[in-house]
Amino acid sequence: MPNRVLSLDFMRGLIMVLLMLESAGLYQFLNASLEANPAQFITQQFFHHPWHGVKFWDLIQPGFMFMAGTAMVYSLQRQQNEGVSWKQSFIKVLKRSGWLFFWGVFDYAVRPKGLSFELWDVLTQLSFTTLVAFLIFRWDMKWQFVFSIGLLLLTEILYRYTHIPGFDQTFTDQQNFGNYVDLLLMNKINKGGWVAINCIPTAAHTIWGVMAGKLLLSELSYQVKIKWLLIFGISFLIVGFGMDSSITPIIKRIATSSFVFVSGGYCLLFLAISYWWIDIKGHKDHLILFTVVGMNSIFIYLFIEIVADRWFTEYIHAFGKGLLPYLGCSSNLIGIISALAVFVLEWRICLFLYKKKIFFKI
Repeated sequence: MPNRVLSLDFMRGLIMVLLMLESAGLYQFLNASLEANPAQFITQQFFHHPWHGVKFWDLIQPGFMFMAGTAMVYSLQRQQNEGVSWKQSFIKVLKRSGWLFFWGVFDYAVRPKGLSFELWDVLTQLSFTTLVAFLIFRWDMKWQFVFSIGLLLLTEILYRYTHIPGFDQTFTDQQNFGNYVDLLLMNKINKGGWVAINCIPTAAHTIWGVMAGKLLLSELSYQVKIKWLLIFGISFLIVGFGMDSSITPIIKRIATSSFVFVSGGYCLLFLAISYWWIDIKGHKDHLILFTVVGMNSIFIYLFIEIVADRWFTEYIHAFGKGLLPYLGCSSNLIGIISALAVFVLEWRICLFLYKKKIFFKI
């Protein structure tokens, strides 16, 4: 990767580490252990907001989509340096999007009652946003930004002005346009309020990631790069929270335009801070915890979603429940210890792959 930016590896790894800990059940047991304690406010940030509002955990998927766009810049730059044509790159991206879609559907396909077809997984969303970001990759950044705003305007129009009987409540759970589209596509509505057409507004996250990657790869000074990341990050937060106060509520589950602005703003600010701290100030020690995971992000995501979530994690927790009570551990402490054990084992798998230089890509 040309001019490798370690802060990107760190951010991608941090996102995956947080997802690994969530899959292992750590946040659930930490939250239960702090019930009625003021500190529970912190652990509750690791769960999605039920509807109108935003918590820290609501920023994880936007970060995932944003980093995918940033990484695309470096990948395509490398391909260009190697003489790969646009057509060849397009075929690669098309195949990647196809595999992302397949694994996203496969992740949700196996249910206790049989097979299921669902389009709510982050990988199915990413398959769409990746393709969109690639198709406009060579545009001037000004027009890329205009296009991303157009996607948010399209989302507003679809939710506000498509009056489908029973699904004409703009931002009401189970009664909005996104729910209607899910009924058409999958003949079902997600009980949690998630909708498949989130891929339209969240494509802005991937596009903004591309723009940020182009900025970092440019010949501009690091001061100018950080300045623009901060300007856009703060501006997005102002716009998003301003919209929430009177125009469009911040709702992660249907990815309202205000939510996309707010989450995109946080992504830009965190990238600016990470880039300054790691790549400019040189604080590169102790990143191994994150980099070994970030280098195999697709592998570990599929592992925790398909393998660990259905077998690995449950097995370790059952082992802990069988042994740790003899040490006088409470049920919540047993859960915390077991979750950390799951994480360590999964991280060791990533470390093994890292040392063997085995990197899974699709």
